Order: sequence, then structure tokens, then C-alpha cells
Amino acid sequence: MANVVLENISRRYNTTQAIEGINFEVPDGEFWVLVGPSGCGKSTILRTIAGLETATVGNIYINNRLVNDIPARKRDVAMVFQNYALYPHLSVAENLAFGLKMRGVDAIKTQERIQQVAQSLSIEHLLNRKPKQLSGGQQQRVALGRAIAREPQVFLLDEPLSNLDAQLRDDTRAELKQLHQRLGITTIYVTHDQVEAMTLADKIVILDQGKIQQIGEPQQVYSHPKNRRVATFLGNPPMNILPMTYGNSLFWISNQSLTCPPAIREKLQLQEGQQFDLGIRPEHIQLTLSSEKVNDLPQDMWAFEPVPLNVEVNVIEPLGRETLVRAQILTASPTQNPYSIQFQVPIQERIHPGDRLTVKLDLNQIFIFDSTTGQTLYP
Repeated sequence: MANVVLENISRRYNTTQAIEGINFEVPDGEFWVLVGPSGCGKSTILRTIAGLETATVGNIYINNRLVNDIPARKRDVAMVFQNYALYPHLSVAENLAFGLKMRGVDAIKTQERIQQVAQSLSIEHLLNRKPKQLSGGQQQRVALGRAIAREPQVFLLDEPLSNLDAQLRDDTRAELKQLHQRLGITTIYVTHDQVEAMTLADKIVILDQGKIQQIGEPQQVYSHPKNRRVATFLGNPPMNILPMTYGNSLFWISNQSLTCPPAIREKLQLQEGQQFDLGIRPEHIQLTLSSEKVNDLPQDMWAFEPVPLNVEVNVIEPLGRETLVRAQILTASPTQNPYSIQFQVPIQERIHPGDRLTVKLDLNQIFIFDSTTGQTLYP
């Protein structure tokens, strides 16, 4: 096992900057996840660690050894690809043994290792089959097994679960976590799925546009995002972002207002007319009146006094125990672009598209972001 250090790594393709200024250290035995939207540089980082790409700038250390000029086959890392990359003409046993044979391991030890790996992954009964005779989940296990059989210092996993159906993906994710707990091998895992990142990682690295946005433990990053990009990426459904203006001790969105908590006024020393983005997660928004009652209220009642937000429902999505409501905040003018908001309500609430509802934001759970830079200003 080994630690992995990336020191100011950048990678450029002609005029395109794929990654820039990447710095982090994965301690020995930890499970780190690189997460972010498509094209943010996750796989480029992984391939650079593996030696399949060459960094334009920077240094990579594996087990405290500089590996910049060491070819991929000599870095003692094992990589599992998204498409599994199994040899179709070889049996499962031969696929598992391939890396060991390339390294000159003797036949007896190779056979022992294959049996150990197959047993740990519950694929002993598949050893004589060819990849085309396997399901997606079985192929995924074989790809992992081939990596494990080599006993590498580092595992590199590039979206290995993306081709699996939802149930198998959940099951395999749990198996993968148990496998890491048992083997304790340093692992770097790439995914765009935030659920995988939150459930698997000791620490997550949030990337966007080739740069690191934040590194930390999953719950810490979720609760204390450094900027708007991180806040909106983590969480399902994602955080609502509402453009706001401060005035007369109130938050104003369109012509609706919310009382600004004293703690925010004191910390940020807000100025009249100051603009910013207010972030709040759907689980911190509550329905305060039933749709029947709200629809009976005068449409302009909220135009003059600070009241909870009034919204009009666009789409409802039943999710079993609860319903996800996608709505728009009512505005004073029909020509003004409405702001979207989403929140969750108990499944027994009778809500329909077109209903007008009143919702209340838990102002103890809000985030304030700089509207220009996106940096977190509060809490």
C-alpha cells in the first residue's frame, strides 16, 4: 500500500486546459473520490496518476517515489475502466490471471491468488465462462478481481458502476465499500454520481472546469460548501439558488420579502440595495398552507407586507414517501422572469400543477453566496 501525492499537476491539450493546479495527498489506505460534472477533469487526473497521460506541469509521487518518468506498467497501480476492458477470448480465470502472468508470477501462486480473489468476489462459479456469458454486474466483479489479483499499491477506479442498473449499482457499491474495508488498499475513485461520492469516500474532491473547488469529508463538504458550485452539486434534489436584494432589514425576491435574521445582518454588515444569492436545500422548505386555502387568498395580499414565499406549482414528482414539487415564485409583473424553486412535501398532500402555495424557508439553514464570485459568505 502507498500514499499518492499530486503536486501542482496541470494537463493541456493544444489550446485546451484539461486540469490546472491540482494539489492533494491521498494517505495510505484511504478511499478518495473525485467528483464533478462531465468534462471537469476527473478521468484526466486518474489517467495521469496511472501513467496513461503525461502531466504538462507538476509532479506525481506514489509511495513517496517520483513517478513522472516511470511508465504505467511499473507504477504498481491497477486501474478499472468504465467499460471493464475484459479480454473477450479469455475465460474469467484467464482474465484474472493476465496481470500476474505479465509480471512473471509462477503458475502455482497465480492459481492460489485467482481462487482467493474469486472467493472474495463470489465469482468462483464463473471461472470457466467467457465475458460474453456474464451479466454486467458479473463483468464488473471480474474487472475488479483482475485489479485485486495484482495486489497493487493503489487502485484507480474510473466510473466502474456507470453501466449497471440501479439496483445492481446500489448492491455493488456496498460490496465495493466492504471490499475496501477488508483490503485497506489506497483507492482513488472517479464518478459524476454524488450519491456514490457521499457513500463511498473517506474524502471527496469536488472538481469543476479542471480545478479543485473543495476537498473534505463528505458530510463536512455538504454542510459547509465553499462556494455556490459545490453547494448546488452536492445534494439530491439540488440546493435552490434565489437571487436576492437586501433592503430595510428584509430579503427581497421580486416584490416578496423575508425577514433577514439579525445574525446575518451583523456578520455581513449588509448595505441597502446589496445583491447576493440565497441558497436553501429543498428539505428546509415547508408548506405552510394547503393549496385550497392559498388559492382563496387575494393574489396581491403579499405585495405589501413581509410574508412567506408564495409560489405556483409547475410539476409534481411522487417519490413514494414524499412528493417533489417544482414551482416558480410569484412575481408582481407577468413579464418578469420567475425564479424556480423546488421542495418536498408529504405524499398525502393533495397538490396539482397550477396550485398556488405558501411555503416557509427555514432561515436557520440558509446560505448566502456572493452573486458575482459565488463564494460562500454565510454561514
